[in-house]
Amino acid sequence: MKAAEPVATSIHELLPQMANLRAHWLAWGGSSGLDADHAVYRSGLRHRLLNGVLRVRERPVEDAAAEAEKQLSGLPWRWWIGPDSDPGVAHALEGRGYARVGSMPIMAARLDKVPEPPLPAGLTVERVDVSEGPADYVDAYASSFGVGPDLRDAVIDAEAGLRTDLGLLVRLVGRIDGRAVATSAVLVSNGVAGLYWIGTDPAYRGRGIGAALTAAAMAVGREHGMSVCTLQASSQGLPVYSWLGFVQVSEVVLYSPPSVS
Repeated sequence: MKAAEPVATSIHELLPQMANLRAHWLAWGGSSGLDADHAVYRSGLRHRLLNGVLRVRERPVEDAAAEAEKQLSGLPWRWWIGPDSDPGVAHALEGRGYARVGSMPIMAARLDKVPEPPLPAGLTVERVDVSEGPADYVDAYASSFGVGPDLRDAVIDAEAGLRTDLGLLVRLVGRIDGRAVATSAVLVSNGVAGLYWIGTDPAYRGRGIGAALTAAAMAVGREHGMSVCTLQASSQGLPVYSWLGFVQVSEVVLYSPPSVS
């Protein structure tokens, strides 16, 4: 994070939260700058989360869509619409044949006091040393995020090669008896701590592991001087995040372009 960036103090400051989200995904292969009015990222991997459009503003949606369709041709991708996009984008996309495929609450919490849920028996939480390879980290989140065996090696390589100029990324892995079973990551950028890749192996769910990994990521954000933590919640994670003190402050809506699964 640049030293000149102001630290957000309110969970209702949405623009830094959305800038953090853009920084996270642009690290996977951004073809535009963080502050671009048409922010597109392209990892080149065949995974719908790893390519997409993050916002469009102050330009015709038709032009932006035509450009994105060309840039992302042949890949699965999503168009994110959040509070930093122009009004009317969803309507324009639907008129072009895009389909709404879901939405996620944007949730935020203050970091004045980080929750400390009890650690499940046998759980240890470690920071990932990317120089040693993030294979365990990717394997631990693969089932939660639909990373199949055909993509595993490419995602590991991509994780190891993410851009580092958009913020400080700290990855965490949770282990039970030495086996990597859960993950979380925190990106310190744009004055907030953004949480990503929170997932637990299905065989280990229901033990409080996800809550422990989320709290550990929150603690990293506080350690780096942040006052606000932000994330986009799945339906499965929503009750966990609410229990940890997160509240919904907005939402992002996801659209799929025509002929893309």
